[in-house]
Amino acid sequence: MICPYCKTQITSVVDKRDNEKDPITRRRRECENCKRRFTTYERVENIDLEVEKKSGRIEPFNRNKLRAGIFHAVRKQISEDKIDEIVEQIELELSQRRSNKVKSIEVGEMVLSKLLEIDKLSYLRFASVYKDFKEVEEFENEIQKIK
Repeated sequence: MICPYCKTQITSVVDKRDNEKDPITRRRRECENCKRRFTTYERVENIDLEVEKKSGRIEPFNRNKLRAGIFHAVRKQISEDKIDEIVEQIELELSQRRSNKVKSIEVGEMVLSKLLEIDKLSYLRFASVYKDFKEVEEFENEIQKIK
């Protein structure tokens, strides 16, 4: 691991913690050269998952794209840590499926269900982008659904 401060490659692991509910390992490291500490995260990357878009085009699952989509819709409403947690939960659920292909609509619905549990305003903001609301009535209908 390269130290982010002095760029040397000689570091040691000071502490390691596995997260029981998410497949993530947190490592606290110390640079042997500058003695500064930093944290790294290790997770299994699922590269076999494919997403079928509305157009029928197939592309590899991209967790960063999913995170960015959620972030842009709900920024300032939900913390970045909570967004990362949502992405981890969705990625875990998708990786446990039998099929390695998922429709983008299913992913969007998964995001909506997670947001509904956390914050209804964030749910509405994401839904307005995801469902491409054009009229005020569409917002009103969605508000009636969640009441």
